[in-house]
Amino acid sequence: MKRYILLTFLFLCHLVVLGQVSLAYHLQKGDIYRVKQEAQQIITQELDGASHQITNLIDGVLEFKVLSEVPEGYKLSLTFKDLNLKMTSSIEGTLMNVQAKKVVPGDIQSKIFNTILENPVTLLLSKTGDILNVKGGDSLVSKMAKVSGLTDEFAINLMKKSLSKEFGSEALANSYKQMTFIYPNKTVQLKDSWENTYTGKLKTHNKWTLNEINGQKALISGMATIEMNIKDPNTTMRLKGTQKTSIQSNIDTGFIFTMTVEGRSSGVSTLAQLGAQELPTTIQSKITYKLINKEHVQQKL
Repeated sequence: MKRYILLTFLFLCHLVVLGQVSLAYHLQKGDIYRVKQEAQQIITQELDGASHQITNLIDGVLEFKVLSEVPEGYKLSLTFKDLNLKMTSSIEGTLMNVQAKKVVPGDIQSKIFNTILENPVTLLLSKTGDILNVKGGDSLVSKMAKVSGLTDEFAINLMKKSLSKEFGSEALANSYKQMTFIYPNKTVQLKDSWENTYTGKLKTHNKWTLNEINGQKALISGMATIEMNIKDPNTTMRLKGTQKTSIQSNIDTGFIFTMTVEGRSSGVSTLAQLGAQELPTTIQSKITYKLINKEHVQQKL
């Protein structure tokens, strides 16, 4: 009878352990993950009953390579393998149409964005997915400015400042936290929720929920409140809104299979040519990330 009671106790304890899930990154040196990113952003501004709409389309391929495991988490290299950008205005038509792999003679923009490709930066990734720092972003910005052909030092510095808002080390860290910073710092069970916050030009407070475990996949949903505060010489934006996220991630490695992020925010913006006049503004966005391959390479010590 005692043996039966002991076995029953051990079985029940095992069930409790099985109910707990450690959602985190468990990466190995030499792992390579390639992710396809697609994004659409629609900005609508109102002025005296008329609307102006700007549509930004971005797609590209990102490569994450695990360089080493460190006490804080992992060192990864991030390399842009492809990048395409298109910006259109409902008033002025196409404002930008760049394919980074194609350098068009005489087109400075194509030279600048071609420089992004195959120039890796280094990420320090915690096991919860927080990007603790990025190294190499500022060097990347300098390379982009150098190929512009500008010779005036003041003009070059202005370009660097502008490019740093998207491709500087701090900007890259804030940008890709959206894809990586999704895990709690404790074990959870099905239907458990946890929260995290990240800042930058887009401040986000997330509430995540583990909805399902299906084989190797963890299905996670997120709801967030967002605040956007952008200032530059030509425009400012102050917006608030909500964002929802749907994730399928690998229960073993923590890396995503797919992720979809949809957001809507509203508020006001100003344009330099209109002075202090505030324009009612809304932004709708949708970003998808999809793992397109994973491989492992043996690295030499």
